[in-house]
Amino acid sequence: MEFSPQLLERAHYWMRFTRAFDDRLSALFKQGKLVGGLFSQIGHEAISVGAALALDDDDVIAPLHRDVGAYFVRGMTPARVMSQYLGRETGPSRGRDVNMHGCGDLSLNIVGFISHLPQTLPVAVGIAHAFKLKREPRVAMNFFGDGASSEGLVHEAMNWASVFRVPMIFIVENNRYAYSTPTARQMRVENIVDRAAGYGMPGVVVDGNDFFEVHETTVQVVEHARKGEGPVLIECKTMRMRGHAIHDNMSYVPKELLAEWEQRDPIARLELRLREMGLLDDAKQTELMARVVRDLDAAQAFAENAPFPDPAQLTQGIYAV
Repeated sequence: MEFSPQLLERAHYWMRFTRAFDDRLSALFKQGKLVGGLFSQIGHEAISVGAALALDDDDVIAPLHRDVGAYFVRGMTPARVMSQYLGRETGPSRGRDVNMHGCGDLSLNIVGFISHLPQTLPVAVGIAHAFKLKREPRVAMNFFGDGASSEGLVHEAMNWASVFRVPMIFIVENNRYAYSTPTARQMRVENIVDRAAGYGMPGVVVDGNDFFEVHETTVQVVEHARKGEGPVLIECKTMRMRGHAIHDNMSYVPKELLAEWEQRDPIARLELRLREMGLLDDAKQTELMARVVRDLDAAQAFAENAPFPDPAQLTQGIYAV
């Protein structure tokens, strides 16, 4: 597969921006400016950006809290996402939820999620089934983690998708820990993707820290589903480089394991490849990082100057009271 300079430039920007966004949110949390907690996606940038860039605008995506890059790629502005974290009226949930919970926008074909992470899978499968019934050449993509993969709803969704051959892409982000539980204590199979065979669907394992591998594989799988050949499960192997949330010091993770994965940082690997391809040098890197800081500062300023929601409108835009 050929990777155009324009695609790689876009991927580089969003992966760098997502990392900087994560660091900025950590600082704002320590200043007491965030509403709720903070879930880091450091180490997941190649997955969220690489997979999202494989979709067309008409396709539907259901990302989670460690997929902030996917929200950005799909058109949700950093100002809106920052507003969500600061609990402002200008966030996607209009200040009615915290973190990335409820951070969907159907006008951008983004399905928001709730704390029970597998809950969006049957929604996304239903959307994919609708595409098939309407004979629309569109696909749906849903992310979930290794911990969520042990929930019954995941299996129900995968079974339905396979039985009816709907255009669905399942992406499981295996970052080795479901909160503090390692995958070896959750399941006996070596790869989560081994379960795909039980549903009669293809599955593939990719290096989740390699943007090129994630993107190329996802492009191929999306085409497979778009042609009416049914769903596919992709397992992206990675490592969660921060705790489950900002309150978690992840003391249960061996330091040597983190050190090993630090050497496989997805952004550093992308930038090394870009330099080898002649698409990145020190001047371009400096220019890109300056752009990231400018855009990040603008997003923060927008959110901090935005109003909090009006308490009198608390019950507006919700399904039940």
